[in-house]
Amino acid sequence: MNSYFWSPLILSVEVAFVAGMMALLTGVLLGKSMSRHTFRGKLLIETLLLLPLVLPPTVIGFLLIIIFGKNSVFGHWLTALFNQPIMFTWWAAVIASTVVAFPLMYQSAKLGFSSVESDIEQAARVDGANEWQVFRFISIPLALKAIIAGGILSFARALGEFGATLMFAGNIPGKTQTAPLAIYMAIDAGNMSLAWAWVICMVGISFLMLLAVHFIQSS
Repeated sequence: MNSYFWSPLILSVEVAFVAGMMALLTGVLLGKSMSRHTFRGKLLIETLLLLPLVLPPTVIGFLLIIIFGKNSVFGHWLTALFNQPIMFTWWAAVIASTVVAFPLMYQSAKLGFSSVESDIEQAARVDGANEWQVFRFISIPLALKAIIAGGILSFARALGEFGATLMFAGNIPGKTQTAPLAIYMAIDAGNMSLAWAWVICMVGISFLMLLAVHFIQSS
């Protein structure tokens, strides 16, 4: 197997890993906050956070172009910061994958933190623990299974991202062409043997990810 075959797979894993870490960090922080606080507008905010689960990938890609495109205020600021537009770059692929992976991480983390007895956290505060210590030594360990499961599912979702990535990051070999995009191009070119090889690799990775989730949840 040459570098042409492995490049999309390696790129997909790299993008999914970084996107998964970003989704993990934001999902855990927001999941913890939302699991313990009630306020006006909470339902609306949670609906917006989970919206990428049901939006078509083309809609997500379109919104990312509007938000991060060079003609937007934020996109103009990023262009000045990085000396180039964010679109059609490796980071564009990461952003697209993070957006679609985040809801899975958030939902899993929120459920995990919601299952933690508030009395246990309160007892730690009474014993002198500050909020960071309660979060690190009480909340995180007790919700760890849900967090790990959410992280794995987020990685798997980011690994398979196609539509938003195609619109926002493009299909540039060696730069933004992830495995799903490479499979599409191989099929379009009639190279079914190459498409099958990539499909088998993706199925194998996804199967292992789901197997790990079931193992964690049943342990």
